[in-house]
Amino acid sequence: MIFRSRFFLSWLFLNFLSFALSAQSNLPTAKIDKLILEALSDFREANFEKSLIVSRAALNHSTIAKNDYFISRSYNIIGANYNELGEIDKAIFFYKKSLAYAKKAKNDSFINMLYNNLGNIYCFEKKQYKVGIDYYKRSLQLSSEIKDSTQIYFTNVNLAWSYFDIGEFNKGYAYLNFVNNNKKFGDDDTVIVSNMLNGMYSSYKGNNDKANEYFQRAINIKDNSLERPDLSYAHLEYSKFLAKIGKHNEAYANLLAYNRITQQIYNDEKLKKASVAGLNLELDEYKRQIDKIEDEKDSQYQSLKKSRIIVVLFVITSFILLLFIITLIKNIRFKKKHNLELLKAKEIAEEASLLKTQFISTISHELRTPLYGVVGITNMLLEEHKELSTSQHLSSLKFSARYLLSLVNDLLQINKIEENKVVLETLTFNISDEVSMIKNSLSFLSQKNNNKISIRIDPEIPEYLIGDKLRLAQILMNLVSNALKFTNDGEVEIIINLSKVEGKFYFLEFQIKDNGVGIAVVDQAKIFEKFVQVGRKDEDYQGTGLGLSIVKRLLGLFNTSIILQSNIGEGTSFTFTIPFESDPVKTKQIIDEIQVDLTSDEVFKILIVEDNVINQLVTKKIIEKNNYICKVVDDGFRALQILDNEYFDLILMDINMPVMNGFETTKRIRQLGIKTPIVALTAFDKDEITDEAISSGMNDIIIKPFEPVKLFKIINYLISETKNVG
Repeated sequence: MIFRSRFFLSWLFLNFLSFALSAQSNLPTAKIDKLILEALSDFREANFEKSLIVSRAALNHSTIAKNDYFISRSYNIIGANYNELGEIDKAIFFYKKSLAYAKKAKNDSFINMLYNNLGNIYCFEKKQYKVGIDYYKRSLQLSSEIKDSTQIYFTNVNLAWSYFDIGEFNKGYAYLNFVNNNKKFGDDDTVIVSNMLNGMYSSYKGNNDKANEYFQRAINIKDNSLERPDLSYAHLEYSKFLAKIGKHNEAYANLLAYNRITQQIYNDEKLKKASVAGLNLELDEYKRQIDKIEDEKDSQYQSLKKSRIIVVLFVITSFILLLFIITLIKNIRFKKKHNLELLKAKEIAEEASLLKTQFISTISHELRTPLYGVVGITNMLLEEHKELSTSQHLSSLKFSARYLLSLVNDLLQINKIEENKVVLETLTFNISDEVSMIKNSLSFLSQKNNNKISIRIDPEIPEYLIGDKLRLAQILMNLVSNALKFTNDGEVEIIINLSKVEGKFYFLEFQIKDNGVGIAVVDQAKIFEKFVQVGRKDEDYQGTGLGLSIVKRLLGLFNTSIILQSNIGEGTSFTFTIPFESDPVKTKQIIDEIQVDLTSDEVFKILIVEDNVINQLVTKKIIEKNNYICKVVDDGFRALQILDNEYFDLILMDINMPVMNGFETTKRIRQLGIKTPIVALTAFDKDEITDEAISSGMNDIIIKPFEPVKLFKIINYLISETKNVG
């Protein structure tokens, strides 16, 4: 989500309003109730910012009054706001707080509603259906005890929807049947949902005509506001059904309708303004826990003291390693340049190149392995010790790790290009989407120097192009990030014009402009050399000096060059042209191949084969956080032993292990006839081990450090493929 900057006066006014509401004390019960109702009304009108401010004031007054029921209601509205703002974990936290106070107040109706709220968030946001369905069933039992027919109806809707989402249509049909026979308890939204659910069930039973009729009823409800989320879900499920029966164009149209309604519901500006109110609310919550924090202060201080020592040692080590890498590379270049005898020079150059490649490969592996542990443990500290979230030491540790990883990746990229190991790929992509993604990725850097990124794309450029979008993204990312570093309180423009068309090839002219410090004429000829940074002070800018060197070499792969125009104090402009192919047939293929991801709540059993104790801890924590069952062994022999007695859905295999490495372990597993998917989890560069990994029987490779989302996507895909084949 992209937030735009707010005006200071607006911020001042809203905080003043919050202060004025909170300053009152000992309000009568009727006025506190009025505040809660006002917060609820603001929430229903999607005015999340004001709702959070008013509910915060209501919570303070309810706490002073020691009214458990009012406290519960205030927490519920706060949780609902965070749910709508996409802060799912915070929403769960406040819903559970609300549930605890509702139980103190012994208000069964409100407890019942909270069970439903928690069921909704666990099923449809966290995708933890087992937990969510348990909350729904608690609600159903309580509703029956207090004879709340309306709540029974809505809970049956939710249970049917949840079971259908995970493909258990036979379990869900009993609840849908109840909904169909008790429509008098529903409202406009449940009319949409019940039609949608009937459409899903009819599709499952193979009755396509009946399914289509139900879906049409769902999306064509009269007087239906476009801002209803249930309508968006109806469009999404209808899109899945149409794709299933081969009506891909109609499926695409309904998917667009789903996106349009979703964007209309969640207004970025409303979410941005709500953040300040939410921050104040969290501060109040932390104040309520101050006694508990004081009790733990001594142990936390000792932990923080150790963390500081780790940070200092890590920064010093990183600096020494950085100097070591640069010195070695410069020494290799010096030897290659100054050998006089041609034959001997050739042999030394080849040997130096091999040594350089081996060195870079080795140092990248040796750095990535501890970096994986550093990044993982830092994230664990931040998750398990919320009070350390503002620690400068932990922030420095995480930054240093990311910075060193970036340096390793830059060195590998330069080395691959110099050894002609980079081959341009042919991929279909949308130029607008790619540029927007780059803008979003660099938003933190632009905010740091108070810069604005603007985009202008020629409307004559086709929607879909064919070419190497990954290399193009690298070029643009390096140029734009470089412009942002050397610009303060300014603007960086990304301009893309259609230069000419030759047959199917469209020549795109890219221009990256800034109004920053500029580059002196005498320095312009050398800025594309490796490790060169001109006109910089150590305290002003950070970087390796590899970015523009990578840009020049990547453009060489496209058989094009870059033009630089710059003046001191006026800014800099980089211009280059790349031809891309346009093929309408492949555009249609993209639309026809829309795939919808269905997430399962099934708990998988994962085996981790890893000899590094720190990395064992980090990987196990990541796996178990996703509610998977996980076992760890130290080497290949123990992996073979445990596989004799236990079944696993997937194996995560380290490569560089003593006694028996990951390749040999995988070969022996395959020789035993075990077909369990095996994923190499390694710090080696992927290109170096791909052939050997495939030949040994591995299914995929993930490079450490990695994003957990990528790991779980591969795990789910491989397990699903194995079960389909089986």
